[in-house]
Amino acid sequence: MNWIKKMTIVWLCSFPLGVWAARVDTLQVKSPSMDKDIEVVVVTPEASAERTCPVIYLLHGHGGDARTWIGIKPELPEIADRFGVFFVCPDGENSWYWDSPLNANMRYETFISKELVQYVDSHFHTIASREGRAITGLSMGGHGAMWNAIRHSDVFLAAGSTSGGVDIRPFPDNWNMKDQLGEKTRFPENWENHTVINLVPTLKKGQVALIFDCGFDDFFLEVNKNYHEALLKRGIDHVFIVRPGGHNNQYWNNSIDYQLLFFYKRFVEAGDY
Repeated sequence: MNWIKKMTIVWLCSFPLGVWAARVDTLQVKSPSMDKDIEVVVVTPEASAERTCPVIYLLHGHGGDARTWIGIKPELPEIADRFGVFFVCPDGENSWYWDSPLNANMRYETFISKELVQYVDSHFHTIASREGRAITGLSMGGHGAMWNAIRHSDVFLAAGSTSGGVDIRPFPDNWNMKDQLGEKTRFPENWENHTVINLVPTLKKGQVALIFDCGFDDFFLEVNKNYHEALLKRGIDHVFIVRPGGHNNQYWNNSIDYQLLFFYKRFVEAGDY
């Protein structure tokens, strides 16, 4: 049994139920690029009082907010203590986590991949390098996590997506995307340039560790399969999981567990954890 497996077993078994000391704070983080405060929920593990800990950024879906993930996964404080990781959950409005090419007041890529990371590393006892950062999200947040991690692989070690809209082009009239990109018929280049699947040709093997999943009954299943195929053709290592379920909280409450274990292993392999 190798040392990573041994550590995983320790993580699963060494904490008694009901004994947790993780702290949950709701903060207002200034975004200089948007000149406004953004609500952010931060779950701080007890271990960070004694050592630096990695950070997992969790992005919500369309219609959600900073509290979405703590609602879907109330166990996040317990998991934070088990893993010894921070969870950071920002409000991304309905931005799709881009810097909008049309709206100067929508700079959520800059906020997520630069401003928020800098704030978290300067205010908490984190591993302040890419080896200590992962990012994932659900639906719109799944697209946002992949978008930010692939474009900023110097910032993030690993990325995930659960039920993610990893190709936006089949959905030109849905989920406020045209508010940020314009009508697809008028601004087709914006739609081509702001979809995750079209970032695949820019990826190099080992550039960022990727995991994504989707339910059999999810309307995003086909685009996730296409993303998987595009990565295979490019020879990019990744984990793709299809499991029973739809586009709902019950599915995400279960699916996120597997991504968190994936990130935990990547942090251990990176050697700073």
